[in-house]
Amino acid sequence: MTGGAPLRAVLFDAAGTLIATAEPVGASYARFARAQGVELPAARLGDAFRRILAQAPPMAFAGESPAGIAACERDWWRRVVRGTFRAADATAQLADFEACFAGLWEHFASSAAWRCREGAGAALAALRAAGLATALVSNFDQRLPGILDGLGLAEAFDVVVLPADAGAAKPDPRIFELALARLGVAPAQAVYVGDDAEQDLRAARRAGLRAIDVASLATLAELPDILVPLSAPRQETR
Repeated sequence: MTGGAPLRAVLFDAAGTLIATAEPVGASYARFARAQGVELPAARLGDAFRRILAQAPPMAFAGESPAGIAACERDWWRRVVRGTFRAADATAQLADFEACFAGLWEHFASSAAWRCREGAGAALAALRAAGLATALVSNFDQRLPGILDGLGLAEAFDVVVLPADAGAAKPDPRIFELALARLGVAPAQAVYVGDDAEQDLRAARRAGLRAIDVASLATLAELPDILVPLSAPRQETR
């Protein structure tokens, strides 16, 4: 990655980039379903979850009050969870769906359900030590700050922007624009690190940022060696 204005900020996606679930999502769903009298293969539930999530509308509720947004986010996830079980087995009857959903909601709100991707902490520390601003721009709901705090990552970001803040979700450029405005950085001075080809990489480029696919890195610890040199102004040649 070369050329462009000197780099001033590095923005990150959350799930799939900096953090990942501690166990496969399908395994968590299978465990909570088992408590409600339903046995379903974890692999089938994981596949169903990915399909339902990909089909879900953006989790953005512009114009809602903070309390209204929180309720809308929870209801959004309720529909995803219900759709996941139906897609995995339309005949499955959970003894108490609401109890199952509540358990999954609380489970994924806990930092114990998540882990940092390899090299995440070291990369963030090195980028900040080099004077680069850091931000998180994610389509996650408002449980994310608590998860980051529990994983020891909360203090590593100058800015965290969620759909609840922007009234928009990736790939909408407004979520990137809000993060850049809060950082005081122009799009050409920032790079976005993500894992999704459309919602992260192409969306960031359309918003004027440079982009890095996290899959191109052996670990996140490689990022400082790639990005810190881009923060130095280029020397003019005569």
